[in-house]
Amino acid sequence: MQPVEQRDEVEMLSLMLLIRRFEERASQQYQAQKIGGFCHLYIGQEAVVTGAVAAVRDDDYIITAYRDHAHALARGTSADACMAELFGKETGCSRGLGGSMHFFDKQHHMYGGHAIVAAHVPLAVGLAFAIKYRSEDRVTLCFFGDGAINQGSFHEALNLAALYELPIVFICENNLFAMGTSVKRSTSLKQIVDRAEGYDIPGEIVDGMNFREVRDKVAEVVDSIRKEPHPAFLEARTYRYRGHSMSDPASYRTKDELEKYRLDDPITRLRAQLTREGKLTNEQFDRLDKQAKETVLAAVKFAEQSPQPPLDKLYDYTYADGAVEAGVPAASESRTAVSPANSKESAAGTAAATEKKA
Repeated sequence: MQPVEQRDEVEMLSLMLLIRRFEERASQQYQAQKIGGFCHLYIGQEAVVTGAVAAVRDDDYIITAYRDHAHALARGTSADACMAELFGKETGCSRGLGGSMHFFDKQHHMYGGHAIVAAHVPLAVGLAFAIKYRSEDRVTLCFFGDGAINQGSFHEALNLAALYELPIVFICENNLFAMGTSVKRSTSLKQIVDRAEGYDIPGEIVDGMNFREVRDKVAEVVDSIRKEPHPAFLEARTYRYRGHSMSDPASYRTKDELEKYRLDDPITRLRAQLTREGKLTNEQFDRLDKQAKETVLAAVKFAEQSPQPPLDKLYDYTYADGAVEAGVPAASESRTAVSPANSKESAAGTAAATEKKA
């Protein structure tokens, strides 16, 4: 990945278009019942992850919550692998076993995709701890929504990050609603960034609808962290144009509010900036948009033609290798008290079964 100062902004606009068109197509496929489970769209928030990724290197770590399609695409996971995962196909980025909320791509250092609110924040601290333990020149970016800041695990994680001075940037994507509850009704603090002050973690607010502002602020923070490891907190104020998930009609907000934020579309804003500066023409933008749509359509076709995960893989990643074949007792049996003698007999029986299978 190129240094931040050399990153092509037209290329970043193209990435934002890819994310937008991917999410729109995912919505259509979900309504066509080709995608099961939950599906949380990122439409309206594209500037946050695109700006953040534009400010770091490709060996830095990224981890996020369940609204994760954009983060995988921004990190370099192919649209094919992302769409196939939504379809539950073996060619998906999580082999069809994770679905919408559990995108994962170790090759590109994108470590999820986590469904439980704020459960991944301690994991992000673990990634940052590993960086410092191994004396690596890396940084962890941890994305989460405004609803996560009221969870206990969030505060435990910030405490440890501050205590050990870990190289991590906590990025709160404040889209104003934790599911359907306004942040004004769920959070006592007027500014989410104030959550970091209690742990002596420097924090700032950034316009999450402005690609350049997000990129420049993340770059500034990351540069400081590389010089001397420490945690940092950014509150990116953004807005999602769709409901919390595909099943949410978003009736808790007004049409006027939605229209207000649509006028500040992050893609439209970056396009206007580049056009004024002579870096982009309308024809170029149309080509980029057409390319994004074609890429996503091809991804749908790829997902449709991909195979389902084989049934013989059903227990993979659930039980330890060989556990089922070795005759591990059922849950009801395993709860029975076992005497030392019976324990030896059980162990001998398991060993015999393993030897017979071998």
